[in-house]
This record gives sequence, C-alpha cells and structure tokens, in this order.
Amino acid sequence: MNSTKKILIVEDEQDISRILMQYLTNAGYEIAYTGNGAGCLQLMATWHPDYIILDLMLPDMDGIELCRQIRECADTPILILSARGSDTDKVMGLGFGADDYMTKPFSLSELTARIGAHFRRYDSMANQPSARNNKDFLQFGYLTIDKKAYRVCLNGQEISLSAKEFELLYYLAANRNQVFTKSQLLDAVWGYESVGDDNTVTVYVRRIREKIEVDPSKPSLVKTVWGVGYKFSVT
Repeated sequence: MNSTKKILIVEDEQDISRILMQYLTNAGYEIAYTGNGAGCLQLMATWHPDYIILDLMLPDMDGIELCRQIRECADTPILILSARGSDTDKVMGLGFGADDYMTKPFSLSELTARIGAHFRRYDSMANQPSARNNKDFLQFGYLTIDKKAYRVCLNGQEISLSAKEFELLYYLAANRNQVFTKSQLLDAVWGYESVGDDNTVTVYVRRIREKIEVDPSKPSLVKTVWGVGYKFSVT
C-alpha cells in the first residue's frame, strides 16, 4: 500500500473513529481525524487529503451539506458513512458529490477494499501511456475528454466533474457504442462488482447527463439501453 495516501475521517462517534484510524493506519494509510464539519473544511485547506470518509450525522453541520461544500472547492473522493440507510439519503449523498456510500454497521474489510479499489483505479488511469492515439484524448463534436488532465470541455469551456464522474464518462466514451450493465460499470469504475449498489451508477449517469447533454431528459450521448444498461452513443 502506498503510505503517502492520506485519508481524512470525519466522524463524531469516538469509538468508530478510533477503530477506523487504527484499522486504516495498519493498512498503510496516513490518517487525520475530525469530529465536525468545520474541522473537515480546515483540514481540506491545510492537509489536502486524498480520500474522505464522511459521517452524515455531525454536531455542527449536516453531512450532505458538508459534502456539497467540499465539492465546490475540491474533487477529493468522498465515501459517506451513515446510520441513515434509506435510498433517499443515499441518492442525496451521491447527488451532492459523494463517490460512495456505506450504511452503519459496516464491515471494516469491505470499507478498506473499496478504498483500495478506488486508489488502484485512479493509479491505473494515471499511469497508462499518455499518447493521444492511445485514447488519452477523445473528441465527439463539441465534447472533448482529456484523460491525462482529467479534463472535459464543452464547446471549448471546461466543465467541472468529480473524479468518479470523469472515470465513468471516460470509460463509456472510450468504449463508444458498447453497452454495459450497471454491474459491469461498478466493477470497471468502482472496482467492487460483488458489493456495489446499482443505484450508484444510476445517480452518476444522471449527474453526467446534466453536465454534458443539451437536453438531459433526451440524452444524445449517454443513452439508456432499456433492460440492459448504458452506452456512449456515437453515430
């Protein structure tokens, strides 16, 4: 494990935070901890974590609102931990920029596996050869996708995507016209087909459409293939 990876734990329950800190430290990560939203925003500015584990129930701020504020200034991956296990909370968390969601009580080994899968995916994309003829730079009319820079532009104007939004869009676009099931996309982009939630893919597709489609309700690029999954359509 790369010991330079820094994980910020935002959790006000001391027993949970202590267990998380010990377990992830033993896994080779550098850990910082805070029990409130204000501390999270301060550490974001001074410590610059590579990954955030965020509880929704904080004493000074709702976790979903904190997630939204983080997304306004950074694309750091966020995994939400919450005792609130409803689909509404999950959709809201993902809709405001979270990359993943786990419900308490949770498995420490599963949590670590999800974090490891994220870093493996990120490092794999970053370390691939950077030649434009190797699909690093994709262009579809008014849309360009630059894998090396993690940059997407519409009509020459850069648009803001989180890391997972970019990875999902890039994967679909690099395999244009190929249909993928939600499980296949979870495995390819999140790296955990067996424990993932299909709803995660649905939420991310909706977010991507809102950012790149002329009419998100009638998408021309990221299309639904009913009963199967999604594809990036190029005619």
